[in-house]
Parts: sequence; structure tokens; C-alpha cells
Amino acid sequence: MKLWKSWVIATKDFSIFRKKKRILYTLIILPLLISIGLPIIISFMTQIDNPTTEIISLLNAFSYFYIILAFIQSSTLASYSILGEKIEQSLEPLLATPTTDSELLFGKTIASFLPCIGVIYASSIIFMILSDAVTYNTIGYLFFPNLSIAFILLLAVPLSSILSIQLSVIISSRVNDVRTANQLGSLLFIPFIGVYLLLVTNVISLNIINLFVISIVLFLIDAVLFYISKAIFRRDEILTKWK
Repeated sequence: MKLWKSWVIATKDFSIFRKKKRILYTLIILPLLISIGLPIIISFMTQIDNPTTEIISLLNAFSYFYIILAFIQSSTLASYSILGEKIEQSLEPLLATPTTDSELLFGKTIASFLPCIGVIYASSIIFMILSDAVTYNTIGYLFFPNLSIAFILLLAVPLSSILSIQLSVIISSRVNDVRTANQLGSLLFIPFIGVYLLLVTNVISLNIINLFVISIVLFLIDAVLFYISKAIFRRDEILTKWK
């Protein structure tokens, strides 16, 4: 597999994303709203004299939210990157290019993965700075950065993004509408929301062991979906079954 061919495919999608205002709004505005809005909520919590343990629990729960955000953002980009080609009937000409199936799939993965991860990393810095600013007097020290957020951003977030992209490949082979693909993808992150609610209600804690378990589960699901998506994203499958 020649990586430069995958990069050419990815850069083509990057140029398309820049022209789609809806994609840009989703990609940039949503993470910014979350990264500014969550510290505002925490600020209100500190003003009503909540125990320090509850503030810390909320900070951890909000940190986990970036795993969910990675899934949502990647699903949006992958739906346009893959399903958009199908809708505009430009997928078949793309298949005629001198690239392998693996190079095409990897290029589409890069196009969805890199913008998502870049925006999440940038917005998480805003979240950490603002959260530290509003909690320093209450907690007595800078809560971020810490080992948990590092684990989330460097391991769980990329795994969540890859999971979402591979699911989008599978969904794109069966539907013909971006909105439908996004809705189906949204249903599949319900388990992420379930874990988030358990964190907010203090049923479970966001410690390294739990994060490791979450990452292992994501990795195993990614491994299974990798083989499924690779089998689906083949020229013969696309030309005969992606209708």
C-alpha cells in the first residue's frame, strides 16, 4: 500500500469539507460550545458550595464526553466522505483510479480521522484551561492536565473515532442518504451515553482501570469492524451491491 495515494484521496476530501458549511459548523462550533459550556456549568456548581468530591466527579464525567464527541464528529465526516461519493455518483470514477482498495479505504479514514482529532484536541485545551480557571479556588490546585484526560485523548478518543468511521463504511453500503446514515450512527453511540450517565450519577468512577477497560472494549470492537469494513469496501462489492 502506498501511503501517498491515500493522502491524495484524503486531501481531495479535505477540500470538499471546506466547501460544505454544514460540515464546518458541526466540526468546529459543536466542540467549541461544549468546551465553553461545560466549564460554565462547573462554575455554577462551584458557586452553590457543592462538595469538592462532586466537582471532581463532574470534571471527570465531562472529560469522558470527548469520547462521545469523537464518535459524533467522525460519523458526520465519514458519512459525507464515503456516502457523499455514492450519492453524487463519483465513487465509481474514484474506483477507476490506479489505487488499491486498501489505499482508498485508508484515504477515506484519514479524511475523517484527522480533522476530528485535531478539533477535539484543540477544543479540549480550551476546556481544560477554562475548567482550571473556575475550579482552582475550590479544589486548591490545577485539576488539568491529568493522567485520566491524557488517557482519554491519546487512546480512547482515537479508538472511538476509528470505530465511528468503520461503522459509517458499513452503514454507507446499505443506505443512500447522509441524514439516514447519521441517524443510524447516532443510535449506535447510546452505550457511550449510558457510561456517561453512570459517571455523572457517581455509579462508576473515571479511574485508569475503568478507562483501560473502556479502551480495550473499543479496541476489540474496532478490530472486528476493521475486517467487516475491509470486506465491504472492495471494488466488486461497491459496484454490485452499493446501490
